[in-house]
Amino acid sequence: MIPELGHFALILALLLAASQGWFGLVGASRGNVAWMRAAQTAVTGQWVFLLVAFGALVWSFIQFDFSVRYVAMTSNSLLPLFYRISAAWGGHEGSLLLWGLMLATWSVAVAAFSRNMPLPFKSRVLGVLGLVSVGFLMFMLFTSSPFDRLVPAAADGNDLNPLLQDFALAIHPPMLYMGYVGFSVAFAFACATLIEGRLDVDWARWARPWTLAAWLCLTIGITLGSWWAYYELGWGGYWFWDPVENASFMPWLMGTALIHSLAVTEKRGLFKSWTLLLAVSCFSLSLLGTFLVRSGVLVSVHAFATDPARGLFILGFLVAVIGGALALYTWRAPLLKSEAGFELLSREAFLLFNNALLVAATGLILLGTLYPLFMDAFELGKISVGPPYFGVAFLIPMVPLVLLMSIGMHSSWKRSRIGPLQNLLLGLLAAAVIAALLVTKFVYGEVHFMGVVGFTVAFWLIASVLVEPIRNRAKLKSLPAGFWGMTIAHLGIGLFALGVTGVESYRIERDISLGAGETTTLQGYEFRFEGTREVQGPNYRAVEGTVVITRDGKQVTTLRPQKRYYASGGNPMTEAGIRASLKRDLFVALGEDLGAGKWSMRVQYKPLIRNIWLGALLMAFGALVSATDRRYRLRVRAEQPKAAGRTARAGAR
Repeated sequence: MIPELGHFALILALLLAASQGWFGLVGASRGNVAWMRAAQTAVTGQWVFLLVAFGALVWSFIQFDFSVRYVAMTSNSLLPLFYRISAAWGGHEGSLLLWGLMLATWSVAVAAFSRNMPLPFKSRVLGVLGLVSVGFLMFMLFTSSPFDRLVPAAADGNDLNPLLQDFALAIHPPMLYMGYVGFSVAFAFACATLIEGRLDVDWARWARPWTLAAWLCLTIGITLGSWWAYYELGWGGYWFWDPVENASFMPWLMGTALIHSLAVTEKRGLFKSWTLLLAVSCFSLSLLGTFLVRSGVLVSVHAFATDPARGLFILGFLVAVIGGALALYTWRAPLLKSEAGFELLSREAFLLFNNALLVAATGLILLGTLYPLFMDAFELGKISVGPPYFGVAFLIPMVPLVLLMSIGMHSSWKRSRIGPLQNLLLGLLAAAVIAALLVTKFVYGEVHFMGVVGFTVAFWLIASVLVEPIRNRAKLKSLPAGFWGMTIAHLGIGLFALGVTGVESYRIERDISLGAGETTTLQGYEFRFEGTREVQGPNYRAVEGTVVITRDGKQVTTLRPQKRYYASGGNPMTEAGIRASLKRDLFVALGEDLGAGKWSMRVQYKPLIRNIWLGALLMAFGALVSATDRRYRLRVRAEQPKAAGRTARAGAR
């Protein structure tokens, strides 16, 4: 009965989403206030019914209802409660339901917290979000219902993928979805602007905090995935350039460009057309990621096994959304011309370079991700594009991007004086080079070229970020939240660059075999293997090794890496033993039993790797601080609703 209630709630949510789209768009075009109010009511109703549907699915998991096909596929009677709940989004059908619920949540938030907007504009935003919801709900109901029954009911379930039975992986997908779906708000703002043919820049001020919130969620989601891969998969890496990893990274890069472009549009009224195109592209890349994960065209630890019908539906939806938005852009964009100008040496120019490099990086990653698929689709042969390509393709635009970032932060709007800017930055650059040489020589004992370059970039960026707070220390309390958000986020980028440089230039890895009592030495640390023991978990058994680490005769720590074997079968899972610190990580992963008491192991020394995730979290926190800036809460000027109404009527004609 509960699953049927959930399915019926999905049907009602679809009807309300269609009502939201109709009343929102048609009501705004006709100036019908009652219809526009009805769109807001439909938003709330859709959210309530999707919440009911999701609650019904979670309840089915909690109650071990193996008559529901999706529950039988992704859970079993031994699965702990926490993972039974997270299993609700651990497969294709449930993740789509969570996606739909999050889209409705974003829509409710826009309806509740956008009182500073003219009603017709807000109504158009909600209308566009309603149409996007219609697409996802139709996809669920027609191809991917999570409430399909299994007759007869299974005696027990298949179990949740062991890869997902981890705290980080339980949170990682929802945060990613929040980011993906959150970019639909920026997309809706752009479409509403294009429909109205608005010539002002208020939409940029309204859209920017929502874009920051979506980017924040996506940043946290990617960070959690990177952290999980580091300690769970046994290889000790933080990024593999997996196609589905790329599918999440590309919207993040485009979202970064969008945030900066919105700032220019809001402040100076420039880049209007470019900003609109970025908003469309950002959500389009999110939809592309959905297609890649669910179409069956990729073989990945992240991808869902699906039938071709689902892939065709998503592809059609992707074409409709992107095609419709681009057609709208082609129609309206010529009206959105900027009258203001700027010099080559100005903040606007450097932000434009920033955008160009971010888009270039996105394009290179997109090319490397899709090219093998096109080759395979047209039977031109099978090729693989791996980390070496992506590493170079990403590094080429990123190094100048970070360098230009420092210059842009200290540039003035419209025009900058070259003298003071040159003296400041050259001084910081000289100090950064000296610091990089000293660190590589005396801390790591080797003046590695890429290490010097990386540390120079990181130190220069960090120093550039700290200059302004030091200069304005007398009036720190009066500085706006936007300034502090920018400062924190850019400091996070500096720490991230520091971490990547340290681990890529000076890591030490060794694959060895050890028996009980045997040792190996790495970077002055002695790793002594004490043997293994059996450990019983709730739904798995594990072989746990004991490794004692000493330095200069003093014990540093004891690590207990595991090899887990789940009751449901499948490949064993690796739980690495890690001694973590900001300075370095000591990493041990247990490999295979080689017999005669010997085990294969991977031992690693990872300098500064924690700075990667700390830097990413600082970026997310900076976005949060920026989104709280009071100017985003200011009400629109009294005359603007009238102007908006005139624009709406003109657009209707």
